[in-house]
Amino acid sequence: MIDAGLKASEAQERFFVLNSRGLLLEGMPDVGPAQKPFLQPRDTISSWTLREPGAVELFDVVVNARPTALIGVSGQPGAFTESIVREMARHVERPAIMPLSNPSSRSEATPEQLLTWTAGRALIGTGSPFPPISYGERSFVVAQTNNSYVFPGVGLGVIASGARRVTDGMFMAAALALADLSPTKRAANAPLLPAINDLRDVAAAVARNVARQAQKERVADDLDPVTLDTRIREMMWRPEYRLYQRTRAPTEVRSTWSR
Repeated sequence: MIDAGLKASEAQERFFVLNSRGLLLEGMPDVGPAQKPFLQPRDTISSWTLREPGAVELFDVVVNARPTALIGVSGQPGAFTESIVREMARHVERPAIMPLSNPSSRSEATPEQLLTWTAGRALIGTGSPFPPISYGERSFVVAQTNNSYVFPGVGLGVIASGARRVTDGMFMAAALALADLSPTKRAANAPLLPAINDLRDVAAAVARNVARQAQKERVADDLDPVTLDTRIREMMWRPEYRLYQRTRAPTEVRSTWSR
């Protein structure tokens, strides 16, 4: 969000992070360094209506903050309850809901539940593989947010550009490249992520973005765009298997062991 033009304080206002004790708020004990940038000021919730006074749970956040995206990495099956999801869908036309915990038995909600509770409007990304599901007369392919969409392209971009280190900016460039390839951008009912069969094209697009970002940050070779694209194309691994044919009968092998 900061890269898109928001001030750090404005971006912080749009992220509501919860742990097992509820919403992360300023003054909470035992807050880790990675959590500190996401602490919400207590003034934020001063006017909120809470289901249970003194506890700010996920349902309370959805009711009061009206998030457009819900991401689960809790490992707690069923954490995205029907009441939470239905409340979110009341305020968002296309709620993005990503139960990323795996295996599937730990998923915060199943894709079938999410489609039912949002009347087929949810954009779903899961951490585990789920089979296609049907809602009404439509069939939906469930997008699994697997690292195979990004990591091959990151590695290829690093090698092709001669990058000397991998930066946060390069990972952001990889994410933006993948987002631009989302089928949902072109058709509302399409999956959130490209098909597995398109992973080679995805890797090439990610590599190109990563390599150019590495050049921009001056941690890679200074190559012109044509040379860079040629390197990416030539360095991409291709699964070409040779056909082996037996030309004569195998020789009998005998072994003698002595100790």
